[in-house]
Amino acid sequence: MKKLALLALGLVLFAIPSHAQSADAAIGYSYFRLGNSNGLNENGVSGSVAVYHHWLGLAGDFGFYHASPGGVSTNTSTFLFGPRLMVHNPTGIKPFVQGMVGGAHVNVSGIGSTTDLAFSFGGGVDIGFFPHLAFRPQVDYVGIRASGQTTNCTRVSLGVAIHF
Repeated sequence: MKKLALLALGLVLFAIPSHAQSADAAIGYSYFRLGNSNGLNENGVSGSVAVYHHWLGLAGDFGFYHASPGGVSTNTSTFLFGPRLMVHNPTGIKPFVQGMVGGAHVNVSGIGSTTDLAFSFGGGVDIGFFPHLAFRPQVDYVGIRASGQTTNCTRVSLGVAIHF
């Protein structure tokens, strides 16, 4: 799984086509719901980088989330890569959708850790407030596939994006 993450990161950072029309980087606070109704509420940070050719982009998305219910420390990390479709327009409002695949690492103190396949789909909108800065609300479904079961997760993020 680490080799997949390194390969995808290399594609995003080093194989950027010279004719890419634009790029962005974002970082912000994330609420991550690990599981359904009996799940765990985690808080953390997520960020992404993307390069675009017109409306089609290649994005890498990374997140780190933490919770300590009852003194038991739980940390979740996600690393996801895939296509992003973003509408670029002169209004400064740029909606996007994305579908990604990668991995999730979950570590529970006293129990152990695991790294499993993860996938997500969702979207958001960049609302420009300076020429190259935007406020970015985003909502994603994240599925973590382990031992033949899928853990359904939700991520809600609020952050800032820099457009190049």
